[in-house]
Amino acid sequence: MFKCDCCGLCCRHVNLNSMYTSFDRGDGVCKFLDLESNLCTIYKERPLLCNVDAMYEFMYQDEMTREEFYELNYEVCRKLKNGTYE
Repeated sequence: MFKCDCCGLCCRHVNLNSMYTSFDRGDGVCKFLDLESNLCTIYKERPLLCNVDAMYEFMYQDEMTREEFYELNYEVCRKLKNGTYE
């Protein structure tokens, strides 16, 4: 299972990935993010795009290993935390 530390940075920068355009509330922040708790308000019903494990199984299992897919996601996490994601 993908280990998310719930920092919320991916949800605060949905404007950096065109796949998440419909989630942007207009300022780059996901419209489903609770800014006080830093948690998703629709987590149990979240879209496939927001579920790393389900997205892997749906789209990427024939292209790479689960570990490779996780590493790509962790790399984005690191870049967001370091302020180096472009």
